[in-house]
Amino acid sequence: MQGLSGKIVIVTGAGQGIGAAYARRLASEGCMTVIAEINRDGADRVVAEIEGAGGIAMAVTTDVSDDSSVCSLVEGVESRFGRIDGLVNNAAIYFGLQPSPVSDISVEEWDRVMAVNVKGTFLCARAVYPVMKRQGLGQIVNVASTVALLGAPYFAHYAASKGAILALTRALAKEFGDDGVRVNAIVPGGTWSEASERLVPDEKVKQAIVSQQAIKREQFPEDLAGTVCFLLSDESAMTTGQGIVVDGGRYFA
Repeated sequence: MQGLSGKIVIVTGAGQGIGAAYARRLASEGCMTVIAEINRDGADRVVAEIEGAGGIAMAVTTDVSDDSSVCSLVEGVESRFGRIDGLVNNAAIYFGLQPSPVSDISVEEWDRVMAVNVKGTFLCARAVYPVMKRQGLGQIVNVASTVALLGAPYFAHYAASKGAILALTRALAKEFGDDGVRVNAIVPGGTWSEASERLVPDEKVKQAIVSQQAIKREQFPEDLAGTVCFLLSDESAMTTGQGIVVDGGRYFA
């Protein structure tokens, strides 16, 4: 994809699942991919996969909900490479969540989801912005979800966090635009990663979701990677503040 080769791109939460798919695809497009991940074993595994395929990647142990950890990540990447061209704010709490009515969601669990999904996105965007501003260019891709658009019940904390990301994306796009920094969001629908397989193991439930799509097949992490690459590339030079839905045609605005 035009304008991706040679870019330095940070992908948070890329030690498994959808984030790993983003990292592998970006590396295949010629990016130097930084795997920012709290699970170092997972991050090292993805780096090994990328390097085995001829790409370039590095792992940085990062807790996106901790400001000092995020600042250390950004300072380290800028110090090593002299710039940061892209950020994919993928890290989120989804794995391990169980469908729960609002009355059963503890304050602790609500805060934990918000700390990673929303605060983490904010902290990472805030940390890379000064670097991108000095460069006069940069691209940030936040990861939302169609649960914020469909009003999915029993996942109020997750849906609220992803709705907040859409609002944050628009606000940052307006704020950062004069400095050459674009901010967009990808809005995935049901995507069959390790986390989804554990959350929705019933094949009938999967097929019920697929039946609501215009494109009637399961969506996989690799189906999302092209959109992320587009938003990070020079080909989307006039695209900012947008939430691009990738869900096989289940949700139409």
